[in-house]
Amino acid sequence: MCLAVPMKVEQIEGDPDDFTQDQIAVVNMDGVSRQVRLDVVDRWPEVGDYVIVHAGFAIHSMVEEEAKRNIELIREMASHMPEEILIHGGNS
Repeated sequence: MCLAVPMKVEQIEGDPDDFTQDQIAVVNMDGVSRQVRLDVVDRWPEVGDYVIVHAGFAIHSMVEEEAKRNIELIREMASHMPEEILIHGGNS
């Protein structure tokens, strides 16, 4: 199972109106940075915005309050999971 997570936009490359260029953002959550595609995001983000990231794509822009609440809920769910699932993803 995959889980889309909110990540904060740190850098943006490309132009929302020019699909001939790469449309990429560098995003971060808890010190983990990733490059994600912006091809399908519902609203072009600005640096400092949050986006929901799934499978390497930003799929939804969100306000900071909503993003922080989602992050809090993800942490709460993780706190109730057995450690072996968190470390190994349930795979032996």
